Amino acid sequence: MSEDRQEPAHRRRVRHAPEAPTALRYLPAGSGVDAHRHDDHQIVYAGRGVLAVTTEAGSWIAPATRAVWVPAGTVHEHRAYGETDLHTVGLPTTDNPLRLSSPAVIAVGSLLRELILAYTAGEHHDDGERSRMRAVLLDQLRHAPRQPIRLPAARDPRLAAVCAILDDDPADPRTLSALGAQVGASDRTLSRLFRAEMGMTFPQWRTQLRLHHALRMLAEGSAVTEVARRSGWATTSAFIDVFRRAFGHTPGSRRTLR
Repeated sequence: MSEDRQEPAHRRRVRHAPEAPTALRYLPAGSGVDAHRHDDHQIVYAGRGVLAVTTEAGSWIAPATRAVWVPAGTVHEHRAYGETDLHTVGLPTTDNPLRLSSPAVIAVGSLLRELILAYTAGEHHDDGERSRMRAVLLDQLRHAPRQPIRLPAARDPRLAAVCAILDDDPADPRTLSALGAQVGASDRTLSRLFRAEMGMTFPQWRTQLRLHHALRMLAEGSAVTEVARRSGWATTSAFIDVFRRAFGHTPGSRRTLR
């Protein structure tokens, strides 16, 4: 089993913290925040490093160009890859600028990034300045594009078994038919399950998985060529192309980890 895989958040003891904090917190590499929930909505952003947010529905991962929206009441946990500056913005349920009731990854442009950094820094702003900053922050969130960067959790045990095999080794090149033979399911059945439970095809899901692993390895300091090989891309150039299309920049860019 992969060292990164942990018991799902919803199966652990859950801490209830009614108010979602607006704060900056340092997380050492490999550390995290155990399963918890808030009565508020929350924006979770890694100003440095890479952060994974896991719920019973799946996992969302975000480098410094992305943030994760966590709706009120969602049981979730955080995991840091590389030294991570965790910025959280709590919003009451009356403020839902994204109009979303489920977790999502959103793009973070330069202005939204600076607003999140300033708003969570704990610096002394007078009430008027903080109110104006919050208004602009909410406006930026309303217009932040959603990004399809997620790994849904499998429910069917056969599908879960396939996902576990590839999570242990994302470079495993086997076809869905070959993987199905190992778990006792046909490729047709597994293809149907991927669409029904994951909302995507098997190749789309495998690309998401490989991107998740790639972000983790980059945060831990691995070279781009090594990341490409260990994540399962045939060539480094193919990896760079997929990464650029997913995140808007190359994996070697400082924008990946800030």
